[in-house]
Amino acid sequence: MSGFTIGPLSPDQIHTVYPLIREAVPSLDLAGWVRFARQLIRPRRDAHGGILTIRRDGRDFPCGLFCYRVEEDLKLGRVLTADHFVAVDLLDPAAVLAALVAELDALAQRLGCRAVRGVVHGGSSDLAGGLAAAGHRPEASLLLKRVLAAPAAGRGKGVVDGRMLAG
Repeated sequence: MSGFTIGPLSPDQIHTVYPLIREAVPSLDLAGWVRFARQLIRPRRDAHGGILTIRRDGRDFPCGLFCYRVEEDLKLGRVLTADHFVAVDLLDPAAVLAALVAELDALAQRLGCRAVRGVVHGGSSDLAGGLAAAGHRPEASLLLKRVLAAPAAGRGKGVVDGRMLAG
């Protein structure tokens, strides 16, 4: 879409986009965001995931972003999964969202993916509507149950090769 520049998040932009990601994850602290973003955009990983940002042409600061990763699906093969969409713009947030959603298809093609999965957190109707307008349809229900963190390695029942031992 004209009027926007979309590209990967660079390490020097991590702090700059923190206010944006807080729109999607209000409880996220800066240290948690920096750890997450650095891990996702590290150079060896960019073929498997990353963070794309969007800014209006002529503007210095991004007005939107999404995180993505490539996964292997048993039925579909390579799938691009995108989540934590943010589109904040005083002029036209719908245009920002439309440009991000359009970029999903192009990114999927560049990465050799056969499908795009958009994860909508917290019932964002604007995002769901933008994805639906671009041809995305419900595929499954995603359910979440929070559990207590596993005991640290060396305590409790023990951990071998990343697996908890039965006790």
